[in-house]
Amino acid sequence: MNEKEQAKKQHNNILLAILGFIVVVVIVAAIGFFALDRDPEIIQGQVEVAEYRVSSKVPGRILELRVKEGDYVHAGDTLAIIDAPEVRAKMQQAQGAEGAAAALELMAKNGARREQVQGAYQLLQQAKAGLEIAEKSYQRVKRLFDEGVVSAQKRDEAEALLKSSEAQVKAAQSQYDMAVNGARREERMAAQAQVDRARGAVQEVNAYIGETVQTAQMDGEVSSIYPKTGELVGTGSPIMTISMMDDLWGTFNVREDQLQGMQIGTEFEAFMPAFNKTIRMKVYHIKDQGSYAVWKATKANGQYDLKTFEVKARPVEPFEGLRPGMSLVIK
Repeated sequence: MNEKEQAKKQHNNILLAILGFIVVVVIVAAIGFFALDRDPEIIQGQVEVAEYRVSSKVPGRILELRVKEGDYVHAGDTLAIIDAPEVRAKMQQAQGAEGAAAALELMAKNGARREQVQGAYQLLQQAKAGLEIAEKSYQRVKRLFDEGVVSAQKRDEAEALLKSSEAQVKAAQSQYDMAVNGARREERMAAQAQVDRARGAVQEVNAYIGETVQTAQMDGEVSSIYPKTGELVGTGSPIMTISMMDDLWGTFNVREDQLQGMQIGTEFEAFMPAFNKTIRMKVYHIKDQGSYAVWKATKANGQYDLKTFEVKARPVEPFEGLRPGMSLVIK
């Protein structure tokens, strides 16, 4: 074999070696791609609970806290007592106003006092007596005038006195009727309105007094207590937070390419590291999270933007020991 043939054979061997190496690399890569398990994507969420805050409509000082954090309370249980002396003072004012209004209403209904009625009656009798005398005097003067004994001037004076006496009787009768009948209908209505207003003020203060004793509105667990005994709380300031442990759910932030057809009513399994167990959950709420901080930009790769959705799901069956803040993992 000459030198030229040996060089050609050596060159072919090198090409075969390179080709064989490439084939081996491709085969190994293919085996690794199809045979080796890839790590699954993980979606992590956490358990949340429905809560309500206990607060008062009136400012005051915390006189007593009847519960502590971690206690389970039932609807109607006393949670805290607030000392509000200003409200008690307003109650005294409201009750005084109610008493005064009630007295005015009674006076309007009963009319004038007995002494006033008696006095008006005496004035009426006096006016009637004066009218009787004036009538007799007029008849006497008129008879004398007809006989030509007295002048027309005397007759006119007697007639004027008679008319004046009649007017006095009517005025006295009116005063007597007013004393007997009492206040007018409008005055009685005004007095009744004042009583209603005073009673409304008393009811309002009673409502504020009721706010000094805070009670549980629903069953739950006391998760947080904010003020200490003796501290001041303002109007609407939260005193404590009650967690309704029978209303638990899981919240997950899921990228839209991971939803995989997930919709309301879909059931899935979630792993709980706290118990090393799996729980079955059902989706009841899906909402996009907005675009301010949850978009995944992929346009640089020639693809599209991906949005994140908030997915909420409740356990299909109650799970003993499940608490807010625990992690939930979806693979």
